[in-house]
Amino acid sequence: MKSLEIRDLTVALTESPDQPIVKGLSLTIKTGEVHAIMGPNGTGKSTLSKAIAGHPDYKVTSGDVLIDGVSVLEMEPDERARAGIFLAFQYPAEIPGVSIANFLRAAEQARLADGENVDAAAYYKRLYSKMDSLKIDRKFTSRSVNEGFSGGEKKRCEILQMAMLEPTFALMDETDSGLDIDALKIVAEGVNNLRGDNLGVMMITHYQRLLDYIVPDFVHVMYDGRIVKSGDKSLAIELEAKGYDWIKEEFATASA
Repeated sequence: MKSLEIRDLTVALTESPDQPIVKGLSLTIKTGEVHAIMGPNGTGKSTLSKAIAGHPDYKVTSGDVLIDGVSVLEMEPDERARAGIFLAFQYPAEIPGVSIANFLRAAEQARLADGENVDAAAYYKRLYSKMDSLKIDRKFTSRSVNEGFSGGEKKRCEILQMAMLEPTFALMDETDSGLDIDALKIVAEGVNNLRGDNLGVMMITHYQRLLDYIVPDFVHVMYDGRIVKSGDKSLAIELEAKGYDWIKEEFATASA
């Protein structure tokens, strides 16, 4: 069992390092676990995921992020990816002219040592096996990455990337954003297909509806850059019933 430890982490925009967005947040995620992070807009959820992945727009001003006790903060984003971190973006970028098959093959090639090359036959055999298990039409990989994709197709593309790259920890930033209920079910089925003892998931969402399909082991409520409440799925149901004003009132009382 491996662990991703977020230790007393404070994060700000690189251009505004004196204005923290994430404020002394601590959380440990182990492989085999799914942690849902909920909270209102502007509370630092996406900032947290991007900072862990090494996005250059964000600066860690204090604290640490460790995988099995080894800090990743001095690593470049590609090194963090090779160490096992995968970030699924809320709004995945389009890459015109680059097919999904070639994109994934390049990603696998980048993980090999100098002088080694991806075996084409083995690569496509594995790719098609993953697509079949995720119920993705094989013609899908001939399309340019995210170009002209619906919200559901973009998320499905990211799930295929996860399946092929086999990360140790997946950071999923608002996976349900822009999805209708049918697309949500398809994406949730894909995520559930990848769940297991070798994958830890941090899943950011505003809404309880996603958690009806991807049932988390832990739910954390984030407010004002901090985790202010943790529990199981029943916490998400309570939050949906009471709204985020409930958390704001609790946080204000606790801080008084």
